[in-house]
Amino acid sequence: MTYEEHLAWCKKRALEYADAGDLANAVTSMGSDITKHEEGMRAGSMGHSLAMSIGLLLVLGDDLAGVRRWIKGFN
Repeated sequence: MTYEEHLAWCKKRALEYADAGDLANAVTSMGSDITKHEEGMRAGSMGHSLAMSIGLLLVLGDDLAGVRRWIKGFN
């Protein structure tokens, strides 16, 4: 599977959680799934940690639109 295919799968899965109102699992799903591909691991732990922190802040703010933008912003 190419990274682009993997990324599309990650986003689809995370958005399904978000659309069901489960923002916490949307963010954790995206954060976990992205690292399951070699290219997703190349982002480095500092970048991944920062992205996850932002995602979790959006969850704490109960910001569905923000979580959706956060998911869609991965590349």
